[in-house]
Amino acid sequence: MDLNRPIILYMHAGSGNHGCEAIADSTLKLIEKKRLEAGVDTMIPVVVATNSEAEDRKYSLGALEKKGLCVLVEDRHIDREFIPHALYYVYRKVSGDKESFQRFKYKDAFRAFDKAVSDYREKNPHTQFSGKPLAVSIGGDNYCYPEMVDDLILAHNVFKKKGFETVLWGCSIEPDSLMNGWLREDLKSYDRIYARESITRDALVVAGVEEDRVELRKDPAFELDTSKVSIPKHFLPGKTVGINLSPMVQNKETVPGITIENYKNFIKYILDETDQNVALIPHVVWANNDDRRPLEELYLEFKDTKRVTLIGDAPAQELKGYISKCSFFVGARTHSTIAAYSSGVPTLVIGYSVKSRGIATDLFGTCENYVLPVQELRKPDEMIKAYKWILEKSKG
Repeated sequence: MDLNRPIILYMHAGSGNHGCEAIADSTLKLIEKKRLEAGVDTMIPVVVATNSEAEDRKYSLGALEKKGLCVLVEDRHIDREFIPHALYYVYRKVSGDKESFQRFKYKDAFRAFDKAVSDYREKNPHTQFSGKPLAVSIGGDNYCYPEMVDDLILAHNVFKKKGFETVLWGCSIEPDSLMNGWLREDLKSYDRIYARESITRDALVVAGVEEDRVELRKDPAFELDTSKVSIPKHFLPGKTVGINLSPMVQNKETVPGITIENYKNFIKYILDETDQNVALIPHVVWANNDDRRPLEELYLEFKDTKRVTLIGDAPAQELKGYISKCSFFVGARTHSTIAAYSSGVPTLVIGYSVKSRGIATDLFGTCENYVLPVQELRKPDEMIKAYKWILEKSKG
């Protein structure tokens, strides 16, 4: 990918989801690294269109902005602005212009992008960019959520019409969703797609995306830095099982309550049958989708043992620091498990989509036993059995 040109990263949901933070952080550092290797100025503008500037500045992206590696610009939220919402709604109804909401959403990002490019050219009048500016959709698994697909397609159209070369970066896509003809045509129109696992890559080629436009590349979060962390009292490095659970996974279970029951039975097994302690580690802290809620339930169940620690919210690099010191990790959030995989920690995934199956298959040759699909959980001891299997396999 030629990086000697201005770049805009879009579909970033905000760093309160530390998986989104990990993707954005690692991508910005990768752009810097590749530009240095190619002898390209690292100060050529990179704009990050984000759902929440406040979240990004609270965690790691604020420091990258201060370093000059990006400009953070918050998306416009049409649902929060009554008059524009009403006017655009009427206009859309009358004109049939479905892309109008997306143009409104990215209005400030386009202004910031144009200003950043203009300012850069003023300071560096002899710099010649290589071709079109680059728009990179960095949402990872956004196309896995049916409720997002229409807006993703419309946003992509807006960037293409603005004259950008477009890239879909680090994506996972459910193969069955490619039956949707509108979606297939959208994906075919990207200049390049980087699939983060082979199930998605192969499905895209079968669906008609030109093979030379699709590249298999690991999720950029595998390259996330690991921060040093202060170890809490009951966290024993190398003798602590890390655990992540998310409300999203719980909402996808088909047997009510089976997920939390498995987690409780698993923690009880660790405390009763091993000398390991337990660390409960959140990875998303959005108000409507907060890992801390189910983890606090688990903590209250076992806190009197004095062997269970609830880790607080922290930037993605710090959370990876805790995960890297675990002897084993169980994760529901994909990027919590990527932090474990990339730290060499044996990992069990409580998955729900193609991303977990695909990543595990690429790493181990199969996802069986490495991934427990939450929709298939039926018995209360399935996590214990999978833990034993992976532990035995890792010894071999």
